Amino acid sequence: MNLKNKKILLIIGGGISAYKSLDLIRLLQRKGCSVKVILTKTGKNFVTSLSVSSLSKNRVFEDTFDEKKTGKMDHIYLSRWADAILVLPATANFMSKLSRGSADDLATTVILAADKETFLIPAMNVRMWEHKATRKNLNTLFGFGYKFIGPVDGEMACGEYGKGKMSSPRQVISYLEKFFKNRNFLKKKNIRAIITSGPTREYIDPVRFISNESSGKQGYEIALELSRLGIKTTLVSGPTNINYSKEIKVKKITTGKQMFGEIKKILPTDIVVCTAAVSDFKPIIKNKQKLKKKTNFDKIQLEKNPDILEYLGKNNKYKPKILVGFSAETENVIENSLEKMREKHCDIIVANDVSKKETGFNVDLNEVVIIDKNGDTQSIKKSSKKFIASILARKIINSFLDINKRLN
Repeated sequence: MNLKNKKILLIIGGGISAYKSLDLIRLLQRKGCSVKVILTKTGKNFVTSLSVSSLSKNRVFEDTFDEKKTGKMDHIYLSRWADAILVLPATANFMSKLSRGSADDLATTVILAADKETFLIPAMNVRMWEHKATRKNLNTLFGFGYKFIGPVDGEMACGEYGKGKMSSPRQVISYLEKFFKNRNFLKKKNIRAIITSGPTREYIDPVRFISNESSGKQGYEIALELSRLGIKTTLVSGPTNINYSKEIKVKKITTGKQMFGEIKKILPTDIVVCTAAVSDFKPIIKNKQKLKKKTNFDKIQLEKNPDILEYLGKNNKYKPKILVGFSAETENVIENSLEKMREKHCDIIVANDVSKKETGFNVDLNEVVIIDKNGDTQSIKKSSKKFIASILARKIINSFLDINKRLN
């Protein structure tokens, strides 16, 4: 009974699938939930306030300014009351409004005022779901931290078939139960993770160094996502321009050697995600004075930096339960990434084509292929790094839970 005593705020949107909200209310109450409902103006075209109030056994909220019945500011009251917010159906129009930060009715105002988990349950025609505008809004909403349940493939009310059909009420219940169960489990188990991010700087002299264009954004988003899922997360980061959230513990370093040292201090741990672009080589000697132009730079000797991913993968004493590597490639991306996964003994590898200017290093978008050691592959086309972090974090958690089940 993972949903027992949960307070659920259900927002009913304006789509034909809105009729399924009545079944969802009934199922939520069977699970021991308390349910309050916001019925949107368009939602009233599909279900009645009387039906909703009869099933929820609570007053139905409709208008932002209808506060005479409670004497409270409804958008504040409801956002504080709820343990979770569900939007069903989340139409293309509702997602568009939410992605822009609109607050022109009670539903959108409550979501903007809330600091609780918000789950969007989309329902729309397959072409609407695939439209570039919807994909853009989807990335934005993932970036805000909203969770999505569905949609699924199936026959829709319009008679067409494809992805866009709303998840059934039972599928929604199943997802919520799993979500809260996993979050509670992760918090109780005191699971720890290390995320490496950003570049390193290997100094030649006081003003020159070997580095790369990594911004650290992808690693930072992964650290945030894991932290919000209940993982005690430490981010070991090279020099970046990121204003780090207080939600995660951050260890700032400059060189690859320093990063390796910080990681050793924290080990052993349960999960390690190596997104940092550690410089492969460093000068054997750092010159104390700035080298002049007439210096023979051919004589600067280099040595390899420690390979952190390889150390963690091959060291049985410190190998985490889940080891994730990032493979930044410019050619033969999948082949090179698979080879790296085998050589470094990774559980998951994220293949990252950094040859494209619009994705990868020093930008907000990325395009990756996530591959696990069982051969399961998931391609993510050009998306926000927040979206990719959400998908990868879910993959990591599911892999961790599978291992835990086998051990028990």
